[in-house]
Amino acid sequence: MANLRDIRRRIKSVKNTAQITRAMELVAAAKMKKAQNQAIAGRAYADELNKVLVNLKENVDENAHPLLEKRDGKKTLTLVISADKGLCGGFNGNLLKEVVKEHTNETEYVTVGRKLRISLAKSGNDTKADFVVKDPVPFAEARPISKFLTEKFLSGDYDCVKVAFNDFKSTMLQVPTVVQLLPIESTSLGEKQDYEGVGKGAVGETDKNKALEKEYTFEPSPAKVLDTLLPQYVNFQVYQMLVESRASEHSARMVSMKAATDNAKDMQDALTLEFNKLRQAAITAELLEITTAMKAME
Repeated sequence: MANLRDIRRRIKSVKNTAQITRAMELVAAAKMKKAQNQAIAGRAYADELNKVLVNLKENVDENAHPLLEKRDGKKTLTLVISADKGLCGGFNGNLLKEVVKEHTNETEYVTVGRKLRISLAKSGNDTKADFVVKDPVPFAEARPISKFLTEKFLSGDYDCVKVAFNDFKSTMLQVPTVVQLLPIESTSLGEKQDYEGVGKGAVGETDKNKALEKEYTFEPSPAKVLDTLLPQYVNFQVYQMLVESRASEHSARMVSMKAATDNAKDMQDALTLEFNKLRQAAITAELLEITTAMKAME
């Protein structure tokens, strides 16, 4: 009977765990929906911003702005966007693998998210700054991050600025990605990135031609407009990456918690079956003992 008591306790424990993971799954699903809505809300702005930049690129020299300046050095500052908490499958681990692939002796880091900040510190990597971003992501909180990265690049401390984050493709697919933020490459200037808007692809040549066909009047001049627009472009890119990463985090956590809930239910069923077998065996043994005792008394 002691075994039955142990199994009963295990069934109760697994049932309680399933309730917790189910609740976490529902919370993650609600948060994922908010983050996905944020990404979708930025589509129209991203489209118009890219169209203007395509036209600007045709009216100014590619080296007309410091944010476009390519440098020979290899000193890199990488912004790593991870989660503050675990229980989200391989979300943080897979991103860390991509960061390690891109790592060189001249790479230093800025972090958003507690998990990879701790991992990078344990590995002995130099972290220059750590930012905390609320959930859902406020647009205003992307500005200090983009400003810090831009200032470090313009000051000449770093020759390249990259961002490592999880690109949200779908609820089941989040792709660890490392992209160059600065200098803004002429080939990507004005192009639609796949992480700018969930489920929407890159701007093709037809879209670029449509943008160029539209007549723009730049006041006071294309160079002045570019000087104002590029920092805003960088700021929006950082914001969009934060949103995509947050949507990926909640998606990964939702899927992970659903798998944990399903496994808990399977375990509960297996334990219940084992409990019933042991209980039936105990009842059968008692009946045999009673029958044997009655025959002995005859």
